Amino acid sequence: MMKKYKVGIIGATGMVGQRFATLLDGHPWFEVTTLAASARSAGKTYREAVGKRWCMDTPIPESMADLVIMSASDDIEKIAAAVDFVFCAVDMKKDEIRALEEAYAKAECPVISNNSAHRFTPDVPMIIPELNTDHAQIIPAQRKRLGTKRGFIAVKSNCSLQSYVPALYPLHEKFGVKDVLVCTYQAISGAGKTFETWPEMLDNVIPYIGGEEEKSEKEPLKIWGRIEGDQIVPATSPNFTAQCIRVPVSNGHMGAVFVRFEKKPTIEEIKEIWKNFKGYPQQENLPHAPVHFLNYFEEDNLPQTKLQRDLEGGMAVSIGRLREDTQYDYKFVCLSHNTLRGAAGGAVLLAEQLCAQGYLD
Repeated sequence: MMKKYKVGIIGATGMVGQRFATLLDGHPWFEVTTLAASARSAGKTYREAVGKRWCMDTPIPESMADLVIMSASDDIEKIAAAVDFVFCAVDMKKDEIRALEEAYAKAECPVISNNSAHRFTPDVPMIIPELNTDHAQIIPAQRKRLGTKRGFIAVKSNCSLQSYVPALYPLHEKFGVKDVLVCTYQAISGAGKTFETWPEMLDNVIPYIGGEEEKSEKEPLKIWGRIEGDQIVPATSPNFTAQCIRVPVSNGHMGAVFVRFEKKPTIEEIKEIWKNFKGYPQQENLPHAPVHFLNYFEEDNLPQTKLQRDLEGGMAVSIGRLREDTQYDYKFVCLSHNTLRGAAGGAVLLAEQLCAQGYLD
Protein backbone atom coordinates (compact mmCIF):
# COMPACT_ATOMS: atom_id res chain seq x y z
CA MET A 1 0.00 0.00 0.00
CA MET A 2 1.45 3.34 -1.09
CA LYS A 3 1.31 6.17 1.44
CA LYS A 4 -1.17 8.95 0.63
CA TYR A 5 0.52 12.15 -0.51
CA LYS A 6 -0.91 15.45 0.73
CA VAL A 7 -1.42 17.71 -2.26
CA GLY A 8 -2.16 21.38 -2.86
CA ILE A 9 -3.77 23.03 -5.92
CA ILE A 10 -2.38 26.50 -6.62
CA GLY A 11 -4.82 28.42 -8.81
CA ALA A 12 -7.74 26.25 -7.67
CA THR A 13 -10.52 28.61 -8.75
CA GLY A 14 -9.67 28.77 -12.49
CA MET A 15 -10.87 26.29 -15.13
CA VAL A 16 -7.78 24.06 -14.99
CA GLY A 17 -7.72 24.30 -11.20
CA GLN A 18 -11.33 23.11 -11.13
CA ARG A 19 -10.39 20.24 -13.44
CA PHE A 20 -7.58 19.29 -11.03
CA ALA A 21 -10.10 19.27 -8.17
CA THR A 22 -12.48 16.89 -9.97
CA LEU A 23 -9.66 14.57 -11.15
CA LEU A 24 -8.02 14.35 -7.73
CA ASP A 25 -11.26 13.71 -5.84
CA GLY A 26 -10.92 10.13 -4.58
CA HIS A 27 -7.46 9.64 -6.13
CA PRO A 28 -5.85 6.43 -4.79
CA TRP A 29 -2.46 8.08 -4.06
CA PHE A 30 -3.11 11.82 -3.68
CA GLU A 31 -5.30 13.66 -1.20
CA VAL A 32 -6.05 17.35 -1.73
CA THR A 33 -5.64 19.07 1.64
CA THR A 34 -4.81 22.63 0.56
CA LEU A 35 -6.23 25.04 -2.02
CA ALA A 36 -4.74 28.39 -2.95
CA ALA A 37 -5.71 31.20 -5.31
CA SER A 38 -5.34 34.97 -5.61
CA ALA A 39 -5.57 37.24 -2.57
CA ARG A 40 -9.16 38.16 -3.43
CA SER A 41 -10.30 34.55 -2.95
CA ALA A 42 -8.17 33.94 0.16
CA GLY A 43 -10.13 33.38 3.37
CA LYS A 44 -13.27 32.16 1.56
CA THR A 45 -14.27 28.53 1.30
CA TYR A 46 -13.72 26.91 -2.10
CA ARG A 47 -17.49 26.86 -2.66
CA GLU A 48 -17.79 30.60 -1.90
CA ALA A 49 -14.72 31.55 -3.94
CA VAL A 50 -15.81 29.70 -7.08
CA GLY A 51 -19.54 30.43 -6.79
CA LYS A 52 -21.20 30.64 -10.20
CA ARG A 53 -17.85 30.27 -11.99
CA TRP A 54 -17.79 26.50 -11.44
CA CYS A 55 -17.77 25.12 -15.01
CA MET A 56 -17.23 21.36 -14.65
CA ASP A 57 -19.93 18.80 -15.45
CA THR A 58 -19.75 17.35 -11.95
CA PRO A 59 -20.37 19.35 -8.76
CA ILE A 60 -17.59 20.71 -6.53
CA PRO A 61 -16.04 17.72 -4.72
CA GLU A 62 -17.51 17.52 -1.20
CA SER A 63 -14.05 16.79 0.19
CA MET A 64 -12.85 20.23 -0.98
CA ALA A 65 -15.95 22.46 -0.94
CA ASP A 66 -15.34 23.72 2.59
CA LEU A 67 -11.55 24.02 2.46
CA VAL A 68 -10.54 27.63 3.11
CA ILE A 69 -8.56 29.14 0.25
CA MET A 70 -5.06 30.34 1.05
CA SER A 71 -3.17 33.07 -0.77
CA ALA A 72 -0.98 31.56 -3.52
CA SER A 73 1.70 34.21 -3.12
CA ASP A 74 1.48 35.21 0.56
CA ASP A 75 1.19 31.74 2.16
CA ILE A 76 3.99 29.90 0.33
CA GLU A 77 5.83 28.79 3.51
CA LYS A 78 2.58 27.66 5.17
CA ILE A 79 1.42 25.74 2.09
CA ALA A 80 4.84 24.13 1.53
CA ALA A 81 4.85 22.92 5.15
CA ALA A 82 1.35 21.42 4.84
CA VAL A 83 1.70 19.37 1.64
CA ASP A 84 4.02 16.88 -0.09
CA PHE A 85 3.77 18.70 -3.44
CA VAL A 86 1.55 21.11 -5.39
CA PHE A 87 -0.13 21.31 -8.78
CA CYS A 88 0.10 24.80 -10.25
CA ALA A 89 -2.36 26.35 -12.71
CA VAL A 90 -2.31 30.09 -12.07
CA ASP A 91 -3.34 32.94 -14.32
CA MET A 92 -0.54 35.50 -13.98
CA LYS A 93 2.17 37.11 -16.08
CA LYS A 94 4.93 34.71 -17.15
CA ASP A 95 7.72 36.25 -15.08
CA GLU A 96 5.43 36.27 -12.01
CA ILE A 97 4.63 32.58 -12.53
CA ARG A 98 8.33 31.74 -12.91
CA ALA A 99 9.10 33.52 -9.63
CA LEU A 100 6.13 31.94 -7.83
CA GLU A 101 6.93 28.38 -8.89
CA GLU A 102 10.58 28.82 -8.00
CA ALA A 103 9.60 30.16 -4.57
CA TYR A 104 7.58 26.99 -3.89
CA ALA A 105 10.43 24.77 -5.11
CA LYS A 106 12.90 26.66 -2.88
CA ALA A 107 10.51 26.14 0.05
CA GLU A 108 11.16 22.39 -0.57
CA CYS A 109 7.78 21.86 -2.21
CA PRO A 110 7.86 20.08 -5.60
CA VAL A 111 5.75 21.84 -8.25
CA ILE A 112 3.94 19.98 -11.06
CA SER A 113 2.98 22.83 -13.35
CA ASN A 114 0.36 23.26 -16.01
CA ASN A 115 1.78 26.70 -16.89
CA SER A 116 4.08 27.47 -19.80
CA ALA A 117 6.40 29.82 -17.86
CA HIS A 118 9.13 27.24 -17.13
CA ARG A 119 8.84 25.09 -20.27
CA PHE A 120 12.08 26.42 -21.67
CA THR A 121 14.06 26.62 -18.44
CA PRO A 122 16.93 24.28 -19.47
CA ASP A 123 16.88 22.10 -16.34
CA VAL A 124 13.07 21.91 -15.95
CA PRO A 125 11.76 18.66 -17.49
CA MET A 126 8.75 19.04 -19.81
CA ILE A 127 7.25 15.58 -19.92
CA ILE A 128 4.54 13.65 -21.74
CA PRO A 129 4.78 10.53 -19.54
CA GLU A 130 4.42 8.02 -22.40
CA LEU A 131 7.20 9.65 -24.42
CA ASN A 132 10.09 11.20 -22.53
CA THR A 133 9.88 9.78 -19.00
CA ASP A 134 13.69 9.77 -18.82
CA HIS A 135 13.83 13.60 -18.76
CA ALA A 136 12.98 13.35 -15.03
CA GLN A 137 16.65 12.45 -14.58
CA ILE A 138 17.48 16.18 -14.87
CA ILE A 139 15.79 16.84 -11.50
CA PRO A 140 18.95 16.36 -9.36
CA ALA A 141 20.74 18.99 -11.51
CA GLN A 142 17.84 21.40 -11.05
CA ARG A 143 17.82 20.80 -7.29
CA LYS A 144 21.52 21.58 -7.21
CA ARG A 145 20.93 24.93 -8.96
CA LEU A 146 18.01 25.79 -6.65
CA GLY A 147 19.88 24.60 -3.56
CA THR A 148 17.03 22.27 -2.55
CA LYS A 149 16.77 18.72 -1.21
CA ARG A 150 13.18 17.95 -2.26
CA GLY A 151 11.97 21.00 -4.16
CA PHE A 152 11.89 21.10 -7.99
CA ILE A 153 9.65 22.11 -10.89
CA ALA A 154 8.36 19.76 -13.60
CA VAL A 155 5.99 20.90 -16.36
CA LYS A 156 3.69 19.37 -18.92
CA SER A 157 3.74 20.53 -22.51
CA ASN A 158 1.25 22.69 -24.38
CA CYS A 159 -2.18 21.09 -24.79
CA SER A 160 -2.38 21.44 -28.58
CA LEU A 161 0.64 19.27 -29.35
CA GLN A 162 -0.58 16.43 -27.11
CA SER A 163 -2.73 15.11 -29.94
CA TYR A 164 -0.08 14.87 -32.67
CA VAL A 165 3.35 14.58 -31.01
CA PRO A 166 2.43 11.22 -29.37
CA ALA A 167 1.42 9.88 -32.81
CA LEU A 168 4.71 10.99 -34.40
CA TYR A 169 7.07 10.10 -31.54
CA PRO A 170 7.18 6.29 -31.95
CA LEU A 171 7.42 6.65 -35.76
CA HIS A 172 10.47 8.90 -35.47
CA GLU A 173 12.53 6.22 -33.72
CA LYS A 174 12.11 3.79 -36.57
CA PHE A 175 11.63 5.86 -39.72
CA GLY A 176 13.02 9.31 -38.88
CA VAL A 177 10.35 12.03 -39.05
CA LYS A 178 11.80 14.82 -41.19
CA ASP A 179 9.12 17.49 -41.76
CA VAL A 180 5.78 18.06 -40.09
CA LEU A 181 3.06 20.53 -41.05
CA VAL A 182 0.16 20.70 -38.61
CA CYS A 183 -3.06 22.71 -38.42
CA THR A 184 -4.78 22.56 -35.05
CA TYR A 185 -8.46 23.18 -34.40
CA GLN A 186 -8.66 24.13 -30.74
CA ALA A 187 -11.50 24.20 -28.22
CA ILE A 188 -12.52 27.34 -26.34
CA SER A 189 -11.79 25.74 -22.94
CA GLY A 190 -8.14 26.08 -23.98
CA ALA A 191 -8.66 29.81 -23.42
CA GLY A 192 -10.36 29.11 -20.08
CA LYS A 193 -13.71 30.02 -21.64
CA THR A 194 -17.21 28.57 -22.07
CA PHE A 195 -19.84 29.59 -24.62
CA GLU A 196 -21.60 31.56 -21.85
CA THR A 197 -18.49 33.62 -21.17
CA TRP A 198 -17.40 33.89 -24.83
CA PRO A 199 -20.54 34.36 -26.95
CA GLU A 200 -18.59 35.73 -29.94
CA MET A 201 -17.20 32.21 -30.49
CA LEU A 202 -20.65 30.85 -31.37
CA ASP A 203 -20.91 30.25 -35.13
CA ASN A 204 -17.38 31.57 -35.52
CA VAL A 205 -13.75 30.59 -36.16
CA ILE A 206 -10.81 32.75 -35.04
CA PRO A 207 -7.58 32.13 -36.98
CA TYR A 208 -5.23 33.26 -34.21
CA ILE A 209 -4.28 32.00 -30.74
CA GLY A 210 -1.56 34.14 -29.18
CA GLY A 211 1.81 32.36 -28.84
CA GLU A 212 0.34 28.99 -29.75
CA GLU A 213 2.07 28.47 -33.09
CA GLU A 214 5.50 29.21 -31.64
CA LYS A 215 4.88 26.72 -28.79
CA SER A 216 3.62 24.09 -31.23
CA GLU A 217 6.77 24.39 -33.34
CA LYS A 218 9.31 24.65 -30.51
CA GLU A 219 8.07 22.47 -27.67
CA PRO A 220 8.19 19.12 -29.55
CA LEU A 221 11.94 19.63 -29.98
CA LYS A 222 12.45 19.84 -26.22
CA ILE A 223 10.38 16.66 -25.75
CA TRP A 224 12.63 14.99 -28.36
CA GLY A 225 15.73 16.50 -26.75
CA ARG A 226 18.32 14.81 -24.55
CA ILE A 227 20.02 15.50 -21.25
CA GLU A 228 23.56 16.81 -21.56
CA GLY A 229 25.25 17.71 -18.28
CA ASP A 230 22.93 19.97 -16.27
CA GLN A 231 20.42 20.76 -19.02
CA ILE A 232 18.03 19.35 -21.59
CA VAL A 233 19.28 20.18 -25.07
CA PRO A 234 16.41 20.37 -27.60
CA ALA A 235 16.59 18.20 -30.72
CA THR A 236 17.24 19.96 -34.04
CA SER A 237 14.72 17.88 -36.00
CA PRO A 238 11.98 17.17 -37.06
CA ASN A 239 11.10 20.54 -38.62
CA PHE A 240 7.68 21.70 -37.43
CA THR A 241 5.41 24.35 -38.91
CA ALA A 242 2.03 24.99 -37.32
CA GLN A 243 -1.15 26.99 -37.80
CA CYS A 244 -3.47 27.16 -34.79
CA ILE A 245 -7.14 28.00 -35.11
CA ARG A 246 -9.83 28.51 -32.44
CA VAL A 247 -13.07 26.68 -33.29
CA PRO A 248 -16.53 26.71 -31.65
CA VAL A 249 -16.07 23.50 -29.64
CA SER A 250 -16.24 23.25 -25.83
CA ASN A 251 -13.47 20.66 -25.31
CA GLY A 252 -11.05 18.76 -27.55
CA HIS A 253 -8.14 19.83 -29.77
CA MET A 254 -7.85 18.31 -33.23
CA GLY A 255 -4.73 18.31 -35.39
CA ALA A 256 -4.49 17.80 -39.15
CA VAL A 257 -0.98 16.47 -39.72
CA PHE A 258 1.21 16.16 -42.83
CA VAL A 259 4.45 14.24 -42.38
CA ARG A 260 7.60 13.43 -44.37
CA PHE A 261 9.99 10.65 -43.30
CA GLU A 262 13.69 9.88 -43.78
CA LYS A 263 12.62 6.42 -44.89
CA LYS A 264 8.98 6.05 -45.77
CA PRO A 265 7.06 3.35 -43.90
CA THR A 266 3.97 1.55 -45.24
CA ILE A 267 0.52 2.41 -43.90
CA GLU A 268 0.42 -1.03 -42.25
CA GLU A 269 3.72 -0.42 -40.46
CA ILE A 270 2.47 2.91 -39.11
CA LYS A 271 -0.81 1.44 -37.83
CA GLU A 272 1.04 -1.48 -36.25
CA ILE A 273 3.35 0.87 -34.32
CA TRP A 274 0.41 2.94 -33.09
CA LYS A 275 -1.51 -0.16 -32.03
CA ASN A 276 1.31 -1.64 -29.98
CA PHE A 277 2.77 1.53 -28.52
CA LYS A 278 3.04 1.53 -24.74
CA GLY A 279 4.89 3.94 -22.51
CA TYR A 280 5.95 3.98 -18.85
CA PRO A 281 2.39 4.75 -17.57
CA GLN A 282 0.99 1.64 -19.31
CA GLN A 283 3.88 -0.58 -18.18
CA GLU A 284 3.55 0.62 -14.58
CA ASN A 285 -0.26 0.70 -14.69
CA LEU A 286 -0.43 4.24 -13.26
CA PRO A 287 -3.91 5.26 -12.00
CA HIS A 288 -4.60 7.77 -14.81
CA ALA A 289 -2.86 5.88 -17.63
CA PRO A 290 -5.09 4.97 -20.58
CA VAL A 291 -4.85 1.25 -21.37
CA HIS A 292 -4.46 2.07 -25.07
CA PHE A 293 -2.71 5.41 -25.50
CA LEU A 294 -2.92 5.67 -29.32
CA ASN A 295 -6.18 4.54 -30.90
CA TYR A 296 -6.62 4.31 -34.66
CA PHE A 297 -10.11 4.51 -36.20
CA GLU A 298 -10.65 2.96 -39.65
CA GLU A 299 -13.91 4.85 -40.37
CA ASP A 300 -13.50 7.80 -42.75
CA ASN A 301 -15.40 10.20 -40.50
CA LEU A 302 -13.55 9.48 -37.24
CA PRO A 303 -12.22 10.65 -34.84
CA GLN A 304 -14.87 13.26 -34.08
CA THR A 305 -14.39 15.72 -31.25
CA LYS A 306 -17.74 15.01 -29.59
CA LEU A 307 -17.48 11.24 -29.91
CA GLN A 308 -13.85 10.52 -29.08
CA ARG A 309 -12.56 13.29 -26.80
CA ASP A 310 -13.57 11.39 -23.63
CA LEU A 311 -11.94 8.11 -24.70
CA GLU A 312 -10.37 6.37 -21.68
CA GLY A 313 -11.33 9.18 -19.32
CA GLY A 314 -10.09 11.78 -21.81
CA MET A 315 -6.52 10.48 -21.49
CA ALA A 316 -6.19 8.63 -24.82
CA VAL A 317 -5.25 10.00 -28.25
CA SER A 318 -7.53 9.21 -31.22
CA ILE A 319 -6.15 9.02 -34.76
CA GLY A 320 -7.79 8.55 -38.14
CA ARG A 321 -7.73 9.19 -41.91
CA LEU A 322 -4.14 8.01 -42.46
CA ARG A 323 -3.47 8.20 -46.19
CA GLU A 324 -0.77 9.05 -48.72
CA ASP A 325 -0.27 12.70 -49.62
CA THR A 326 0.75 14.35 -52.90
CA GLN A 327 3.41 16.58 -51.31
CA TYR A 328 4.31 14.92 -47.99
CA ASP A 329 4.49 11.16 -47.43
CA TYR A 330 1.32 10.84 -45.37
CA LYS A 331 -1.45 12.84 -43.75
CA PHE A 332 -3.76 12.01 -40.85
CA VAL A 333 -5.91 13.64 -38.17
CA CYS A 334 -5.67 13.24 -34.42
CA LEU A 335 -7.59 14.36 -31.38
CA SER A 336 -7.09 14.71 -27.65
CA HIS A 337 -9.04 16.21 -24.77
CA ASN A 338 -7.32 19.52 -24.05
CA THR A 339 -8.17 19.94 -20.36
CA LEU A 340 -7.79 16.22 -19.51
CA ARG A 341 -4.83 14.73 -21.43
CA GLY A 342 -3.77 18.23 -22.47
CA ALA A 343 -3.84 20.00 -19.12
CA ALA A 344 -4.84 18.74 -15.67
CA GLY A 345 -4.97 15.03 -16.55
CA GLY A 346 -1.54 15.14 -18.16
CA ALA A 347 -0.16 16.85 -15.04
CA VAL A 348 -1.77 14.29 -12.71
CA LEU A 349 -0.28 11.46 -14.81
CA LEU A 350 3.11 13.22 -14.65
CA ALA A 351 2.81 13.41 -10.85
CA GLU A 352 1.98 9.68 -10.77
CA GLN A 353 5.08 8.96 -12.86
CA LEU A 354 7.35 11.09 -10.62
CA CYS A 355 5.77 9.47 -7.58
CA ALA A 356 6.40 5.95 -8.92
CA GLN A 357 10.01 6.92 -9.69
CA GLY A 358 10.56 8.23 -6.15
CA TYR A 359 11.04 11.93 -6.96
CA LEU A 360 8.20 12.99 -4.62
CA ASP A 361 9.43 11.15 -1.52
